[in-house]
Amino acid sequence: MGSGEEGDRKAYKEFMEKVKRTVFIDYLSPMVTVPILKTAIGQFGNVLGVHLIPNWLEQGEVPQCALVEMESETQARCVVSEMSALPFMISGMPRPVRAQLAREEMFCDRPRNPDRRRMKAHWVDPSDAEQFEAGQRMKQLVSKHDMESGGLLQYQLEEEEKLAEQQQEVLKQNYEKHEIIEGIVQDGSLARLAERYKMKISDYQSVV
Repeated sequence: MGSGEEGDRKAYKEFMEKVKRTVFIDYLSPMVTVPILKTAIGQFGNVLGVHLIPNWLEQGEVPQCALVEMESETQARCVVSEMSALPFMISGMPRPVRAQLAREEMFCDRPRNPDRRRMKAHWVDPSDAEQFEAGQRMKQLVSKHDMESGGLLQYQLEEEEKLAEQQQEVLKQNYEKHEIIEGIVQDGSLARLAERYKMKISDYQSVV
């Protein structure tokens, strides 16, 4: 075994160890950033790194999934277990996210497996009618998928914005309600109302 092949095997072994302690998270809101993700997942263990995976089929490279490397395989499994048990909301985003253990093919910078044959690619010659026609059909399907997924993404973003606005409005209303209640208690209005209607303040406070 040559030194080059030995080095390849060592690099691949280290990479596979990294895969075991990495979690793949998808269905992320495009608004989620690396710091937000680190904070959210950090409650389950030490986050070594976060790589947002852009959607290469959409303009703007909108991230919708991520690879999160934990300190150990045990922590990675804990993240998957916790996020699978209950809907997990990151930074109050309305879209619940999902998690699974990462797989080798999810890494764009993965080293070559020395035990596998090398893959070769070549341009399709227009003179090869069968392959050229298949390539053209594939190109048309990709273009169609690009338009459809773009429309779906836009719809998802609009729905998320609507839901976020609704959540913000409910939060604002609850805050204003508690401010009114607090004001009544502080300025003595509660005591006067209780005296007027022959009520005990303790009974009212227990209801509130």
